[in-house]
Amino acid sequence: MIKYIGFCLLFLFCLACNNSNSTSGLIDLDLMSSGMPIKIKAPEGSVVKSDDMGLVKEITVKSEDNYYIQILSGQAYSNDLKVLKERQKGDAISNKFFSTIIEEDDNGFIFEKKYPEMDDRITYDFRYIKLQGDYQYTFQAGLMSQFTLEQAKTMYKSVQ
Repeated sequence: MIKYIGFCLLFLFCLACNNSNSTSGLIDLDLMSSGMPIKIKAPEGSVVKSDDMGLVKEITVKSEDNYYIQILSGQAYSNDLKVLKERQKGDAISNKFFSTIIEEDDNGFIFEKKYPEMDDRITYDFRYIKLQGDYQYTFQAGLMSQFTLEQAKTMYKSVQ
């Protein structure tokens, strides 16, 4: 009986480690050469594009493997991460397609969007905020993309 319980616990541990929102299969990607001193995890061969819009810089990291992240950086208007996150949360909630927050931690949140004019199609997005010095980096799912909850969780975890 003890062996059976031990086997069951080992099996459950293995299942937990093989979590579907893990970053296994993703490689480290340093974005310094694109103008941002940050690192994320992304699928090998991801295409990185950058755009300097003056006060705000944007980098997109996109792969055919349902991975598309947009990163915006600029001067932080506050050095309080909680304040920055709450502003992002307010912006997300005010979007007409916002449905509910799925998960939340100190740096960000994952949320659901519902599109009534598309037969209530559901997709997921996220916001994750990093502060480095006087700069704020806001990570989100690529615009005009639709992701499952599992895909959104993988991208969220990849930028932490």
